[in-house]
Amino acid sequence: MLELWQAEWCPASRRVRERLTELGVDYVIRQVPAEKQRREALREVTGAETIPALVLEDGTAVIGEDAIRRLLDEMFAEPAEAAAHRLRAARARRRYLEEECPPCPHPVTP
Repeated sequence: MLELWQAEWCPASRRVRERLTELGVDYVIRQVPAEKQRREALREVTGAETIPALVLEDGTAVIGEDAIRRLLDEMFAEPAEAAAHRLRAARARRRYLEEECPPCPHPVTP
C-alpha cells in the first residue's frame, strides 16, 4: 500500500491527493506536524522533512509534488473516469470560493 505523508493545509499535498483519486489508487495518509523540526517520523521513513512524500510498497520514498506526479503517471494508466473526477474537483473549488469569498461590495478600479 502506498503511503502519502502530507498535511491538509499543503496545496501540493492536495494536488497529489487529487491525482491519486483521479488514477483510482488506494493509499494511506500519514499526517505530519506543521513544524519541520517535529517531523521525526517523516525523516525516519523518507530521509527528508519535505511534504508531500510518497512511500512506495518497497519502501522507496519519492519527495515533492513534481516527482510524485511523474512517478504516478509512469506507474498508472489514467482511467476513463479521471476526467469526471477533475470536473467535480473544479466545481467543488468554484463552489467553495463562491461561498467563502463573497464578491467585493465596492468595484475595484485600476
